[in-house]
Amino acid sequence: MYHIVQYQHLKLITQNTVSKVHLKLIFPRTLAFAHLGRSWISNHCHAADQNIVLMGPPGAGKTTVGRIVGQKLGCPVIDVDNDVLEKTWNMSVSEKLQDIGNEQFLEEEGKALLKFSASGSVISLTGSNPMHAASMQHVKKNGLVVYLDVPTRDIIDRLEFLKLDRIVGQGPQISMRDILQYRKQFYKKWYDIRVLCESGITAEAIADKVLDAVKRYQDSEAETFISTRYVKSEKCDQKDPAKYFSDVVIEGLASDGGLFVPVKGLPKLTAGEWQSLVEATYVERAQIILEKCIHPADIPASTLGAIVEIAYGENFTCSKIAPIRHLSGNQFLLELFHGPTASFKDFASQLLPHIFAYCVPRNCNYLVLTATSGDTGSAVLDGFSRLNDADKQRIVVASLFPEDGVSQIQKSQMIGCQRGNGWAIGVKSDFDFCQMAIKQIFTNSDYTGFLTAEYGTALSAANSINWARLLPQVIYHASAYLDLVHQSIIAFGNPVDVCVPTGNFGNILAALYAKKMGIPIRKCICASNENNILTNFMRTGLYDLRGRRLIRTLSPAIDILKSSNLERHLHLIANGDGQLVTLLFNQLENQSHFQLQNELLEKLQQDLVAGWCSEEDCLTAIHSVYSTTGYILDTHTAVAKVVADRLQDRTCPVIISSTAHYSKFAPAILRALRIAEIKQNPLSQLHLLSSYSPLPPVHRGLLETLKKNEMQKHQVCAADVNVLMAHIETLIQNRFMKVS
Repeated sequence: MYHIVQYQHLKLITQNTVSKVHLKLIFPRTLAFAHLGRSWISNHCHAADQNIVLMGPPGAGKTTVGRIVGQKLGCPVIDVDNDVLEKTWNMSVSEKLQDIGNEQFLEEEGKALLKFSASGSVISLTGSNPMHAASMQHVKKNGLVVYLDVPTRDIIDRLEFLKLDRIVGQGPQISMRDILQYRKQFYKKWYDIRVLCESGITAEAIADKVLDAVKRYQDSEAETFISTRYVKSEKCDQKDPAKYFSDVVIEGLASDGGLFVPVKGLPKLTAGEWQSLVEATYVERAQIILEKCIHPADIPASTLGAIVEIAYGENFTCSKIAPIRHLSGNQFLLELFHGPTASFKDFASQLLPHIFAYCVPRNCNYLVLTATSGDTGSAVLDGFSRLNDADKQRIVVASLFPEDGVSQIQKSQMIGCQRGNGWAIGVKSDFDFCQMAIKQIFTNSDYTGFLTAEYGTALSAANSINWARLLPQVIYHASAYLDLVHQSIIAFGNPVDVCVPTGNFGNILAALYAKKMGIPIRKCICASNENNILTNFMRTGLYDLRGRRLIRTLSPAIDILKSSNLERHLHLIANGDGQLVTLLFNQLENQSHFQLQNELLEKLQQDLVAGWCSEEDCLTAIHSVYSTTGYILDTHTAVAKVVADRLQDRTCPVIISSTAHYSKFAPAILRALRIAEIKQNPLSQLHLLSSYSPLPPVHRGLLETLKKNEMQKHQVCAADVNVLMAHIETLIQNRFMKVS
């Protein structure tokens, strides 16, 4: 499969000149590359004459690092300042800049670079080269651009020490910080690889990181995924059935019923690399973390950056995206409800649709299925409705939810989020049935084959069973820790605990993954409501559904008995033993229980503790917190607060995931605060909350959705997989033409 990447370069010069260049780069996902070594340049199987081009701000160390890289590879080294510009102009760069001024300098610098050519070399650009689009396009034709991303504070300190006077835009009225911030927009348009250069790192260490990053870029087949239930046959000599990131995004669920996980696990950032992100914005942190986890052959850095900016842009009501707020004592709230549908599901669901649309082939239609216990449905429907018109024509969404198992406001919101390419389908059962039905549909090869052959339509998933739904959740757990460091609550390296209201185990698994990537999380506290099967499991190792019936509670998003993402964590602590995972979950399916061995239970308990909260305690916590702080917890966050109070030892901060805005659960809030009689109409409930002036405002997007869509309808199906399959076929038939 070939990806077409379009780079759009906006401002060329600092004030007047605006130019747009559209560069299409065809990059095959499965292209084989030689391994990097001392003679990499000469042995490269794809382009023996390709250059390594070092890019970054002035003072990033490009010249010194370039010399070391060239020495290690045994190839020529070219410094654009000294070897191109000064030889072309017969004067120093600073003299040229003083002679002709900023704007003309950029043009003259660009012209000189356009006349320059080299092959098999390491090239160190100037800090301003990336501001001239035509010359950068010329350089990229035969070069792999490596961005040395150095913390702004370090750059400013170096430039002050060196007393450089040849920086474009430099002047008495313009701060160096503003110049560096302005230039970032140009750097991010051009680079193929980013190298994080933490404070205090040596040029030698940066050079090694450059070589490692180039090797990763070229070894596109090294980062693969495998099913949690994969068992390699001893009688079979064939390679493991590995998948790439783009494959697992499209397929969602493995064909054997397992979940996809990275074969080599998630990458680990050094303490210095994490510290370099303390001053970064949420969007910057998100892009860097995702770049580490997604190979550029699947999504190039520039495309990924554009997707991240769209996902976490104006559709979030808080500029910090996921702010952290002090609640009381050692407790902090990670507010995850500032997205368009007022829950933590927006963090993945605003990103996934754009990733999905980029990865899927253009010659196929897709129906994305999702099961929801309340919040996922509206978030996924909203996210996919924000695709461009062409993508909405070929990608549609169906969200299955328990008809009587979500709050009235959640249901109304979900129905209101049906916007042309999405449907909300109520099912006369619970969430566990909806999730089980999707898994059965996915693994029914006759049915999926029929849809492809008859309608040219493939199925995919948008639950956290899809790796691309889970991965973005790692970001906000990491970002919360970095915010505490930024606010001087802790020093980097000091531990925190994380408490997450948990049903399907996706959100808390993302926190565990953040820990694996190097965030100093001590314990993850799993908070359940009265459907406390996870609490019992983590204490005893026995996952037991025998005789258990789902209890409908005030926190419906965690009214779940079968926690799908637990399978990923058991696969991790079992060192990738797919045979054991298959045995456990087959036993759960057939006998409704399984028991972990003591060794695995001890591993599980190293990172996790668990507790649960009654309905009465949930309401009491909402009332108590509001009475003492004026803050309103939603019912799920209240569950986490109660469990954190009981289990956390107060020797370190605890970050409580606030997973939804309180206004989504208006009846419970009105009941907890003892305000007034509870009305059944969802819009009336919100109006009642908003009319009570002492309360914080209700979520704006939620109120607008309910106002606009009071009369919208939805479809309801029986709890029968065959009925659901027939209904799905009807939806596809009405949407897409039959294949002739």
